[in-house]
Amino acid sequence: MRLRVPMAVIAVSLAAGLTSAAADTEDARRLQGVWIAVSAERNGRAADDLKGHRLTFQGDRFTIRSNGKLLYQGTFRADPAKKPATIDFKHTRGQALGKGWLGIFLLEGDVLKICDNADDLARGRPAAFATEPGSGQVLITFKREGS
Repeated sequence: MRLRVPMAVIAVSLAAGLTSAAADTEDARRLQGVWIAVSAERNGRAADDLKGHRLTFQGDRFTIRSNGKLLYQGTFRADPAKKPATIDFKHTRGQALGKGWLGIFLLEGDVLKICDNADDLARGRPAAFATEPGSGQVLITFKREGS
């Protein structure tokens, strides 16, 4: 009988891990593909320099390019169970090598909104899809390529 309790605890722990992994996989699947930035703001002001950026999700990796030039690349992790859903970017190449952005996202059909702390990493994760002067936050609206 003593062996069954630890085995049950192990089984429940493994099942919980699989459920979490399955949620990550489903969310990653929905994000997969190429997204084009159609509008952006940084610190409460329009950020037209970000329009046209191409964000690609492939597996657990992301790439951001502008005019074919690599700007950022690395891995991402999304957690749709949180409200709002969170997304974290860890940079392995490009302008933010070794750094990470903390963000939130909203995916509705072929429109993806991401608000993150890319302009000031010390500010932490945004709580809403908005930026204000001095907030260090960037809000970008993407449309799925081809939609």
